[in-house]
Amino acid sequence: MTPLVGIARLAAESPSLEAKRETEYFELPTRKYLARCDSPRMPFRWMINPYRGCEFGCKYCYARYTHEFMELHDSEAFERKIFVKHFDGAAFQSELRRLPPGEAIAIGTATDPYQPAERRFRVTRSILELLAQSSGYRIGLITKSDLITRDIDLFREITRRNYLTLVLTITTLDRDLARLLEPLAPRPDLRLNAVRKLSAAGLRVAVNLAPIMPLINDAEPSLDAVAKAAARAGAEHLGGNVVYLKPCAQKVFFPFLEEHFPTYLRRYRERFERSAFLRGDYPDMIRERIDRIRGRYNLRPREEARAQPELWPQDPQMTLFSESD
Repeated sequence: MTPLVGIARLAAESPSLEAKRETEYFELPTRKYLARCDSPRMPFRWMINPYRGCEFGCKYCYARYTHEFMELHDSEAFERKIFVKHFDGAAFQSELRRLPPGEAIAIGTATDPYQPAERRFRVTRSILELLAQSSGYRIGLITKSDLITRDIDLFREITRRNYLTLVLTITTLDRDLARLLEPLAPRPDLRLNAVRKLSAAGLRVAVNLAPIMPLINDAEPSLDAVAKAAARAGAEHLGGNVVYLKPCAQKVFFPFLEEHFPTYLRRYRERFERSAFLRGDYPDMIRERIDRIRGRYNLRPREEARAQPELWPQDPQMTLFSESD
């Protein structure tokens, strides 16, 4: 057997912290907390993910591949084996001190910083406590959890000396559909209530209407309902992007379609078999739809999403999803 190296070895040696009926938590040694993002398409240079794996179990999740780095290839391992990064405050502060002022830091780019593990281990809270002592950064945090409101005190402190944007992802207002797509994530109404509380606290809040999935949640009335509710709750920004399905996500999403939306499976397979990204006119149509909806409710584009349209390669040969396919 080939010896494990790097993150795979660290994961294999990680001690178990706690186990629930279907989920086990491990402590993962951490060399760096700030991961560099060199993609010119992203509006941030640094990323923080307090956890590896995510218990919410979203069927479309693109981040499942990160468990493969640890030689954990079972799709369910991503949501059942959660790795809690060992937090060393002094080491994190040392990393922060090396960043020049004005740098952009995104929290939660791969896994949710307020997933259930955070109630127990509070790694996100520990990170925010030190960011509250920093100044001059552009900080964004994205989550699907209303647990975010627990840290309003820290967000207020961070905002005094940094530019902070808090983002709640709301895929749909349909509670039953949300439960199918995002089995253990808080209900859409709980997320909207979090938007309301954060906004009432004087914080800058955006709603991320994503992912937008053809034939599932892309109808204009569905998107409009999220935008209208977001505006009423006090959100200032609205972002939205089309789903992309890496092979690791397809292994989960296609069986999900076969069970719940079997008539859509063929069309999804045809569109995604050669690329994780949808090509052609469809992304343009969705961007125009989102722009139109923003205008109705005086919502601005999500600042963290400025570069996202560049992620969608254009191919005029790719046809739209349509009910008549």
